[in-house]
Amino acid sequence: MKEIKLLKNRSDIGAGTRGADLGIDAIEIAAINQNHNYFTRYRYEDIETENESIYNKVKNSFAKRIGSVVNVCDRLSAEVHRNIEDNLYPIVLSGDHSSALGTMSGVKAANKNKKLGVIWVDAHADLHSPYTSPSGNVHGMPLAAGLSIDNKAHQINEVPEETEAHWANLKNIGITGKKLEASELIYFGVRDTEAPEDACMQTHDIKNYTVDEIRYRGIDICLDEAVEKLSSCDVIYISFDVDSLDCDRISKGTGTPVPRGFDIDEVVEIINRFIRTGKTACFEVVEVNPTLDTENRMATAAFEVLKAVTPVIEEVHLR
Repeated sequence: MKEIKLLKNRSDIGAGTRGADLGIDAIEIAAINQNHNYFTRYRYEDIETENESIYNKVKNSFAKRIGSVVNVCDRLSAEVHRNIEDNLYPIVLSGDHSSALGTMSGVKAANKNKKLGVIWVDAHADLHSPYTSPSGNVHGMPLAAGLSIDNKAHQINEVPEETEAHWANLKNIGITGKKLEASELIYFGVRDTEAPEDACMQTHDIKNYTVDEIRYRGIDICLDEAVEKLSSCDVIYISFDVDSLDCDRISKGTGTPVPRGFDIDEVVEIINRFIRTGKTACFEVVEVNPTLDTENRMATAAFEVLKAVTPVIEEVHLR
């Protein structure tokens, strides 16, 4: 019988604001405050981080600390891969979103001959590369790496060879080359992008279900359509960035909060709709930053999502 395994990855070196490394503990505190046994019900393992690299001089300014990001992603990919092959269902709790490339690569490595679909619930497209990023923060790059997209047509940075080498390594974690096709990626809630990302989304015809579209057309209609779009995929990976939530109504406890986002029930409905396809292999929660919060509200919101989706994972996948 398959079991859930929690992978706790406290890395936050891909973000521009410190504190996401504390997000997992904040979610656990939210559970403790509710006297909930969530974090004692499942086995877990900690992924080794390189958060000490934050003190190092930044050499790769167009992809800050990318060498350490590569190392963390490589470790996380290996553990996701191993746990899936051991008939476990990984729930990945990460700091910043850069390490999602590791999660994605691990899912693909465990399903080399299967078509991977990705559901990205996020305020941001995360389609930058070192060539296009205005900040150099690698948490804005995991999908470009997963899709093996450099987007040099919109290049703004002259990237040194060392950074290019690390970027190549990042794109080749788990398996060589891209992990999915752009047609197998669906966004939910993206609403804060830069011009290079907009161009990339348009060029590759990547679907983004905005908050406004879902509320105007109806969530059931949009989700039925999205599930059909990924009907040819054998395996689905879901990444939930808490900044997809409405920061004004819920919390600003995340590195890059954006208003006009989803409420908790909408996110739960999106995630559970794909879990119920029976195709998901991994679910991930990222970017809770309690140092930017009051009363641990974002971690509590993240825990509400975990509480609502985990029983569906158990119902569908652990029978």
